[in-house]
Amino acid sequence: MAEKIERVKTLIIGSGPAGYTAAIYAARADLKPVLYTGMEPGGQLTTTTEVDNFPGYPEGIDGPTMMVQLQQQAERFGTDVRIGMVTAVELSDQVGGIHKVTVDDSKEIEAETIIISTGASAKYLNIPSEQRLRGGGVSACAVCDGFFYKGQDVAIVGAGDTAAEEASYLANICNKVTMLVRKDYMRASKAMQHRVNSLENIEIRYNTEVDEVLGDQVVEGIRVVNNQTGEKEEIAVTGLFIAIGHKPNTDIFKGQLDMDETGYIITQGKSTKTNRPGVFASGDAQDKEYRQAITAAGTGCMAALDAERYLATVETPQEMV
Repeated sequence: MAEKIERVKTLIIGSGPAGYTAAIYAARADLKPVLYTGMEPGGQLTTTTEVDNFPGYPEGIDGPTMMVQLQQQAERFGTDVRIGMVTAVELSDQVGGIHKVTVDDSKEIEAETIIISTGASAKYLNIPSEQRLRGGGVSACAVCDGFFYKGQDVAIVGAGDTAAEEASYLANICNKVTMLVRKDYMRASKAMQHRVNSLENIEIRYNTEVDEVLGDQVVEGIRVVNNQTGEKEEIAVTGLFIAIGHKPNTDIFKGQLDMDETGYIITQGKSTKTNRPGVFASGDAQDKEYRQAITAAGTGCMAALDAERYLATVETPQEMV
């Protein structure tokens, strides 16, 4: 006898601040949410040592602890948190339609509403020493972690608007910022280039790449290489910020949900509604502008409220015959 397909009222895909906040609100609204954690339970914050800018933690908190607490809060209201990866979706385009989801290439679930909170992954250089020192001075978010390097010398890798903006931010709080640009020009807009060039404590090095991140437990410096001459040089810094972009974790929704050219899910107006009825997107999967834990949590709340209101407007779907 074939296994009966599970039917859930609200399925949450992803377990960062957006996913767990959505779960808290959905559970309190009696939507009986089921949350699948994905490949990285807790999301990007699990790779962050200190979180100092999330309201309610006057002494700060480390990222993994914060995510455990968010999970416990969601579970306290009845969220069913499950370890697993959603590997395929078949989204209905009908109001009141049922969405079909496959977990770990095997388990099938039908959902009346889906909240997507799959997040985005920061792009790194994939140097072993860089990966080893993530959380020890290597960061992909200057706004998140720059405060810890106040008055110090840091370096940032990147050439686009985000890199220029983060370099400008760091220049306001750090002693010196060395900006490493792989090519002989910046991709940033002229306005952002002018801003960077106007700051005396930013040094831009063109045709320069990171060869090695130096330090055992924390970043003590970087070895850079000129990709034209092959010349190598060591620079003393205490922080290295990678600003070469993010990739939204939205591949499984391609062809079904409207996205921009880089894969971020497009939502309608100020809501979290996607182009499919009953499917909502929150957090970094749809936000490429702010990418903060607090803004992700805010959109998670919005998605749960949108799902609750959507369910209130449709008839309860009939059970499978």
